[in-house]
Amino acid sequence: MLTRDIISRLPKAELHVHLDGSLRPETMVELARRYRVALPTWDPEQLGRYMVVDDATNLQDYLDRFDLTIPLLQTPEAIERVAYEMVEDAAADNLRHLEVRYCPRLSTREGLSMDQAIEAEWAGLARGARDFGVTAAIINCSLRHYRPEVSAEIAEHSVRMRDRGVVAFDLAGGESGRMPGVHGEAFDIAKRGGLAITVHAGEAAGAESIAEAVDRCHADRVGHGTRLFEDPLLLERFRSGRIPIEINITSNVQTRSVPSAAEHPVRLYFDEGLAVTLCTDNWLMSGVSLSDEYWLAHRALGFTRPEIDRLIVNGFASSFLPPDEKAALLDRVRAELEAIR
Repeated sequence: MLTRDIISRLPKAELHVHLDGSLRPETMVELARRYRVALPTWDPEQLGRYMVVDDATNLQDYLDRFDLTIPLLQTPEAIERVAYEMVEDAAADNLRHLEVRYCPRLSTREGLSMDQAIEAEWAGLARGARDFGVTAAIINCSLRHYRPEVSAEIAEHSVRMRDRGVVAFDLAGGESGRMPGVHGEAFDIAKRGGLAITVHAGEAAGAESIAEAVDRCHADRVGHGTRLFEDPLLLERFRSGRIPIEINITSNVQTRSVPSAAEHPVRLYFDEGLAVTLCTDNWLMSGVSLSDEYWLAHRALGFTRPEIDRLIVNGFASSFLPPDEKAALLDRVRAELEAIR
């Protein structure tokens, strides 16, 4: 019988989680006091409840909560601390691999350079990896409302910082009315520079956004992909091409991308043989851990233990780890999943 405790013991990979959406409330309070940033409450428990977005009417409402976390990420010390604590929290949830995404330009408001922000993030992730045994990597984002030349600049910095843990380039932010292909030059730069590509698409826009992410932006994976079902031919391309989709059930409910967890199309995608895996999006704003998401998939969508194992293996197989490292990790994960049976 599958239980929440069993799921918490399973090894997992987190491929879609944002640094600025995963701060601990206690850390927010400490950093806000240090840097004199106003918060709606100074009580960590109350702040944690406030930061969970249960009142959004759309994706933009959800994104507005980040106005409280980004001002806290303007120094190397703060960025490194948050990154390190993310690895610690990942280890506590039995994550074995963690890919953290963030837009480094968001940390340049008070004089920090993008390279310094990336250095600080990598310092925290690398130290956490050493201390907790979780492999970690950086996915740098641009944001849809930026000018294309700004996205190109972020891509150039990302390529330059490949030796500081940057493995991929992404586009995030408000999707409605902002097709990803506008930022095509940035993705060309990232691809030529040896970075993998993942794109937020199909969350607040339709399947045409997903198609453009693949066709123009070279996407190796797609974040959310919630509305892929709108285009059966595109869905077939994802199935035959084994293009991974980073699914975020709770976040999609919060942003009104789906009416409820029980109606999430991940069940359809899995049954159709697509390469889907579960992710959280934001530990703070969504108020979930990765184990919570797997437990939700079991309760709301009927995923069985063998199916959950497949979702987990999909996650590791879809990671941006080097091939040899990925193969070794997959062998260990399969053995551990079998042992926990």
